[in-house]
Amino acid sequence: MKLVIASDIHGSAAAVRALAARIEAESPDRIVLLGDVLYHGPRNDLPEGYAPREVAAVLNGMAGRIVAVRGNCDAEVDQMLLDFPCMADYALVEADGHELFLTHGHLDLAPSLAPGSALLTGHTHVKTLDERDGVLHVNPGSTSIPKDGTASYAVYDRSAFALKTLDGAVLREGGWS
Repeated sequence: MKLVIASDIHGSAAAVRALAARIEAESPDRIVLLGDVLYHGPRNDLPEGYAPREVAAVLNGMAGRIVAVRGNCDAEVDQMLLDFPCMADYALVEADGHELFLTHGHLDLAPSLAPGSALLTGHTHVKTLDERDGVLHVNPGSTSIPKDGTASYAVYDRSAFALKTLDGAVLREGGWS
């Protein structure tokens, strides 16, 4: 199973177009969106190319492959524009025998995960890929408003993760030890 994982698009048409190009190049089985899809939120400046309806149109073209969770900037009105569910606080995905728990930042909802599982989060806009007690913690960063300077996404493929820039350069790779 191959997944492209992104978070914190925040309504940036420029970011979603770059992400769509990476999705086409990566050819994943599923696309995981970890929240904050259409709205920039009151604490963020407008991202480059802010155009939520265009973001919705691009993502709706991939709706059948998307698994999404709600971010703190997502609201019921956003669901009216999107052709895939995006209002769940979390989701569980099984991939290659690994349980992946998806949430934007609702860590209080995370179950106790067994070694060999992964916790995928967004919200912080900072890339993370580390292992704690046999559980991988993965944050793809932000496609539009990165707090660590580089717009990014993640890929899961054959039991390993890679953090990548929006031009496809690998920043870091890792899996379970």
